[in-house]
This record gives sequence, C-alpha cells and structure tokens, in this order.
Amino acid sequence: MDNIVIGFTGGTGSGKTTLANRVYEAFSDDAVIIRQDSYYKDFPNVPFEERVKFNYDHPDTFDIDLFIKDIKKLKRGECINCPVYDYVEYRRCERTAHVEPQRIIVVEGLFLFENPELERLIDIKVFVDTDADVRILRRILRDVKERGRSLDSVVLQYLTTVKPMHERFIEPKKKRADIIVPDGGFNDVAFDMIVGLIRNNL
Repeated sequence: MDNIVIGFTGGTGSGKTTLANRVYEAFSDDAVIIRQDSYYKDFPNVPFEERVKFNYDHPDTFDIDLFIKDIKKLKRGECINCPVYDYVEYRRCERTAHVEPQRIIVVEGLFLFENPELERLIDIKVFVDTDADVRILRRILRDVKERGRSLDSVVLQYLTTVKPMHERFIEPKKKRADIIVPDGGFNDVAFDMIVGLIRNNL
C-alpha cells in the first residue's frame, strides 16, 4: 500500500497527543491514528492492588510485538483490531477498536524510538519537546480529571517512575528525531511544516 507513517513522541504531558490529533484531523479520511498507550500489557490474573504498583512508564509494560505487528498490517493495507485500555482499572477492555488502513498512519506514544524495529517503520519521526514543569502540571490535570486518580498518587508516580524513566529512556532519544517541536502541540509553525512535509511525501 502506498502510505506514510509519521510518529509523534515526547515526554508525558509534552503535547504529542495534541499535535498527533491535529495532524490526523488535517487529513480527515486519508489518515488513521493508533496510540502506544492502547498496547499496555494486560495482567488479568493480578489483583488491582498489585496492578497499580507496576511501573507503567517503562518500555517493558507495553506489548511492543503486537504494536509492531499492527503497524505492519496497516502498512500492508490490512485492517487491525486495536486494543482498548482502561486507565482506571489498569487493564485492557474486552472490546477492541476496528481500524481500517489509510494512506497516512499517525502513530503516537512515549517509546517510539526505543525499539529499533519499530523506529524503522516510521518514515517521519517527530519529538515534541516541552519544559518539565509544564508537563507535570498537564499530567496532574489529566490523571486527576480524566482518569480518577488522587493528587498524591499522581505526584508519587511522577517522582518515582515518570521522571526517572523520562530521563533514562525518552530524553536521550530526542536526537533520533527528524523534527523537534518546541512548546508542545499548539506550535502552529511546526504543525504547518509537518502537514506540508506529509503532502510532499505523498
């Protein structure tokens, strides 16, 4: 299938999801979007009290093999059944989301450049770069308002796993990007440049 894969990565709360959504919406019927967060591993036999203690900011908590497999299928013009993740229960839902292949495949997630095979599938690699203080504030607002978590739990998670995992796995991969976007998802100059680049490649 004649298509292009564009990947958006960056730290938590950086604006990568916002920018990925904007690019996806700019191409309407010609694009599809899949998110790495949908591919968290499932632990159905582990009690909730234990599941909440896992380090969900480490690459090993993602089913990277299935993520890669689904991107390859979309590139071949095949449909996929994308997992749906429940952030409140910390596990996958029984239902899946049916996704049809399109010419533009938008991929978004924390660790797009961590796995070499995954990185090779991405034609345009974008790193969204935002100050750490802005990112933690966005993370707090999202997790408390949208995911039903307490302020104390969000702060504890940020200090014990999010921040050290960002410094270990995400920040060093910035140099792997083709484009580095400062100031999050509402950088209109960067958005226009990315949209133009996709159009030129197609």
